[in-house]
Amino acid sequence: MIASEGLPIQTACRVLGVSESGFYEWRNRPPSARAIPHAWLTDMIRQVHTTSRGTYGVPRVHAEHTMGYSITVGHNAVAMLTARDGPAGLPGARRHRRVNGQPTATDLVDRNFVHTQPDQLL
Repeated sequence: MIASEGLPIQTACRVLGVSESGFYEWRNRPPSARAIPHAWLTDMIRQVHTTSRGTYGVPRVHAEHTMGYSITVGHNAVAMLTARDGPAGLPGARRHRRVNGQPTATDLVDRNFVHTQPDQLL
């Protein structure tokens, strides 16, 4: 905050376009009714993220809350709080690798691709 960096409150309020009385009212105001559950849910998101060794992203964290902990929470709320707090899962979707060296299927329908003359079907 600008005032905590040594700038006078009057100057900070003028630069930010707020009144001094509004600043003091905001500073002494208790947390809102929405901020309290958001703080609790943010702690729960951090806990799930830590338990997953930092691999779970928003979809899995949401699923863990709704199915694992039976907490009713929206996907967008988890996404918003995760974006604010910063814990992110691994990037990208899972990619399936092909296993090299596996034999491929043989010709199961007995197709004959050998031509004796051009433009002729067998």
